[in-house]
Amino acid sequence: MLHIARMLSVRKFCICAGMRGEIAQMTDWENIRYFLAVGRIGTLSGAARALKVDHATVSRRLAALEAALQVRLVDRLPRSCRLTAIGSEIFEQAVQMEAGALAIARRAQAAHTPLVGKVVLSAPPVLVAHLLARHLARFRDDFPDIRISLVAQAQQVSLSRREADVALRLVQPQETDSVVRKVGTMAFGLYARRDYAHLGTPDLWQFIAYDQSLGDMPQQKWLLEIANGRPIACELSDISGHLIAAQAGAGIAGLPCFLADADPDLVRVDDAGLPFSREIWILVHRDLRKTPAVRAVIDFVVALIRREGNLAG
Repeated sequence: MLHIARMLSVRKFCICAGMRGEIAQMTDWENIRYFLAVGRIGTLSGAARALKVDHATVSRRLAALEAALQVRLVDRLPRSCRLTAIGSEIFEQAVQMEAGALAIARRAQAAHTPLVGKVVLSAPPVLVAHLLARHLARFRDDFPDIRISLVAQAQQVSLSRREADVALRLVQPQETDSVVRKVGTMAFGLYARRDYAHLGTPDLWQFIAYDQSLGDMPQQKWLLEIANGRPIACELSDISGHLIAAQAGAGIAGLPCFLADADPDLVRVDDAGLPFSREIWILVHRDLRKTPAVRAVIDFVVALIRREGNLAG
């Protein structure tokens, strides 16, 4: 079905672009897919990483498309790629073509046998590692013919491009083609090891923070505001690392309460800072929202979050 969708999309693309019949026969959907990646990311190397191929493959595919269409689509600059005027027009047509192909695939998926198939669930790493993964066995017992592909991703993914079927996010989604709802709130607090050397002396506290590449994260800004010039003991790029560092006595960490309250070696400390939390949102593409397997995964995830006292709300 997806193969048919691709062929239909290629035909649509060639008609929209006004290409001659012989050129239409030469146009390959895969070449267009590579062109889309270059147009979105702006570099050959970035497109190669996104597509999980080498730089030369992207360059070859792009050159093949330009040869088939007999136009230059991209100006190759020393550090980037810039769409030409005609390249920008064809890029917009290609985006529409991609959307049509993916819509066909989603419609086909929605028609699958009930409660059978694979569902890709994208979620923040903290929820994958410390909530969802712990309950996969129970889900498997209840739905033995559904395979969850659980992907821990801090960055947002595109449901329209089928990078996932269902997604959990800590910011309110803005996609207009998805069904979105708030399912919980992740409260944060300050935590330290029970025998942390400076537990009773806040002026001597040292903090566990994110590295500079994650400086825009809301919980990083919250933590640094509380630290207010007090030393940063160490920097780690993920919340699981913060938990381990706090367990080892490295300093004060800002952790999700559902995670830290369950650890007997940690104690919550009060620095009179402002309360902080992140909203938890779930979204699914409109075309898949009634698919039985997808519906089962959504219900399972929502029930888990609501059953976890520190996430409900």
